[in-house]
Amino acid sequence: MNARELANSICDALIRNGFQALLAGGCVRDLLLGREPADYDVATDATPAKVMELFPESVAVGARFGVILIPRDGFKVEVATFRSDVGYSDGRHPDSVVYAKSPQEDVQRRDFTINGLLMRHETDEILDFVGGHDDLKAGIIRAIGNADSRLEEDKLRMLRAVRFAARFGFEIDAETFRAIRKHVKDIVQVSAERVRDELTKMLTEGAAGNAFRLLDQTWLLQKVVPEVAAMKGVEQPPQYHPEGDVWIHTCMMLDGIPAGSSTTFAWGVLLHDVGKPPTFRSVAETGDRIRFDGHVEVGVRMGEEICRRLKMSNEDTDQILSLITNHMRFKDAEQMRSSTLKRFVRLPKFDEHLELHRLDCLSSNRHLVSYEFITQFLARTPVEEVRPPRLLTGDDLVYMGYRPGPKFSEILHALEDAQLEGTISTRDEALKYVEKAFLTSK
Repeated sequence: MNARELANSICDALIRNGFQALLAGGCVRDLLLGREPADYDVATDATPAKVMELFPESVAVGARFGVILIPRDGFKVEVATFRSDVGYSDGRHPDSVVYAKSPQEDVQRRDFTINGLLMRHETDEILDFVGGHDDLKAGIIRAIGNADSRLEEDKLRMLRAVRFAARFGFEIDAETFRAIRKHVKDIVQVSAERVRDELTKMLTEGAAGNAFRLLDQTWLLQKVVPEVAAMKGVEQPPQYHPEGDVWIHTCMMLDGIPAGSSTTFAWGVLLHDVGKPPTFRSVAETGDRIRFDGHVEVGVRMGEEICRRLKMSNEDTDQILSLITNHMRFKDAEQMRSSTLKRFVRLPKFDEHLELHRLDCLSSNRHLVSYEFITQFLARTPVEEVRPPRLLTGDDLVYMGYRPGPKFSEILHALEDAQLEGTISTRDEALKYVEKAFLTSK
């Protein structure tokens, strides 16, 4: 069984019991676009209580809003009762719902016409009460009914409009675009987690550059990530960045993020140069060229603030900050000591660091010398040379007469350095090395 078969079986069961049941929303849109839907939703006139009675395995994930989740064989389908929403005092969720009897009523509460399409599961007949089919063919993101009303109900819809337009290469219709700009200040009513999730989807769905350009055009960028908006107009030294300012460079890198990329890699690309605007120094100030002294350190502090503000996990935050911290180290790769280089390529998720560097080069001077140097190094260097087994332990040092303490770390680090440099490779060589180098440390 796959997700579509599960959705079809749910529709069959509802219809057998005298209820209406239709495939609804994003899955219908994606099927018409020739895309594989990420998930399936079913709309019905059966009440949540009746749905749960018919499907004992169901879970009331949003029973207050008429939404029941039905999991089976590793797949899951959301079943939503036809409804009208009443009031959105929090700018995100309806205060209450009134169950409806017809699909015509139900689709009026949905966000955009392309998401308001319904389909009969057994015949693939499309039911379109909002003009979504025409908008889908024309490539238009249009709010259902009155755009102001739709965005006032749920402020997150402003970000969703941008995401859908970027993902599908569509345009936002003029009235909906105007409404977004009118209500842009209200995006602060949306929780940080919701904003983060929408931005992450924009960054990882394969059209990140277009999404962020559109965020800028709709005036949302300044509200959700002002530190990125500050990149606009910040000049860079043309000998290193012939493409233009920090914003242009960042958008070009965003264009290179493939669909399905990891959250941390995508955010690392977005924020790798976030420290440049506050550290900009002009030619007149430096006497030679535009400089961004300390932009990495400043960027790490700013990146941490952004990650905390958007409630990112500690694990994701650590990796994003590591990407910012290390993105300038590649230029020194050819001059690194063997031990330094090996430690560098041992960074967690080093593939993300390497790919960020590649995009950085392709979006600026296009010099891939350091990238090629490291890829060749990784290809020819055995793993055991990059991560050699430890030759001595702390217990060995105690046995040799050294006192436990901070000196232990220094000795073990120096010992590993010698291994990585290739000057020692056996336990006996390690013992002799320590006795000679740290004779006075006992």
